[in-house]
Amino acid sequence: MSRTVTSVLVQDIMPLYSGRIANALGHWISCHPRQAETVQEIRLRTGLPLCIGLSDGDELLHDLIVSRADIQKTLSLITDCSYYALEDEFRGGYITIPGGHRVGLSGQVIAPADGEHKLRHVSALCFRIAREVKGVAENTVPRLTLPDTGIASTLVISPPGCGKTTFLRDLCRILGNGLDNCKLPPAQVAIVDERSEIAACYGGAPQLDVGPRADVLDRCPKAKGINMLLRSMNPEVIVTDELGGEEDARSVALALSGGVKVIASCHGKDLDDIRSKPYSEWLVSRGYFTKAVVLSKRNGPGTVEYVGDIR
Repeated sequence: MSRTVTSVLVQDIMPLYSGRIANALGHWISCHPRQAETVQEIRLRTGLPLCIGLSDGDELLHDLIVSRADIQKTLSLITDCSYYALEDEFRGGYITIPGGHRVGLSGQVIAPADGEHKLRHVSALCFRIAREVKGVAENTVPRLTLPDTGIASTLVISPPGCGKTTFLRDLCRILGNGLDNCKLPPAQVAIVDERSEIAACYGGAPQLDVGPRADVLDRCPKAKGINMLLRSMNPEVIVTDELGGEEDARSVALALSGGVKVIASCHGKDLDDIRSKPYSEWLVSRGYFTKAVVLSKRNGPGTVEYVGDIR
């Protein structure tokens, strides 16, 4: 059973904060139990109030101004006092902690003689809560299947913060288990999780439920990951997030041309929006994707605005 957001905050996140931030957050949770279940992120910025990001906005705790010592203590707890052992992860701008939660970092960037940019003097941390909502895609899956061929290659479209990743994760779980009500058999699923968001891997192992037949390439660029999985894992379905430029589009086209189904997310507010973007339009106009799901947060994140044929 999925944990509540409150239990995630108390068990996974608060132990990584300095004492006074953990106490302040615990007090806020006890005073706002309903809001606590909508927490999506927590931001620590040196010299500024603690910021709690909710599904419908954010709240500043003006009584608690984050200090440099709070940032340093939190970094020490996150890295287990091994800051330099995580330099490669820091270079990407975030690290993943147990539970699959991501901590984004910002501060001063320096460029040593070797040309490798490195983050120093971290001044802000953004904890993004990894959460799974099982079942959010179940009513949609039957409308994404095709007779005799199973799941269709599908684009999941929405602006940021509208539940694309949560939807993709649940699709992975469903595809790996199969779905009896639409006679969808279990499939071998391969996930290219470039930003560690779909499976929320920690130490290479998924922390969230992506199904019993999922192989995950964590922190791997999409185009390279798709090509690697095609050669090595013999997938029936490849799932990835945030399609970007030409290289991503051509790798997706290669997979689809080889008979592998692809489910991917794409930034946009609707179908017309993605048709205005060169690489998503290229994929759509050539028929590589046949189905689409459009999400919004009109009635909260994950509101399904459209499901059906992409044309």
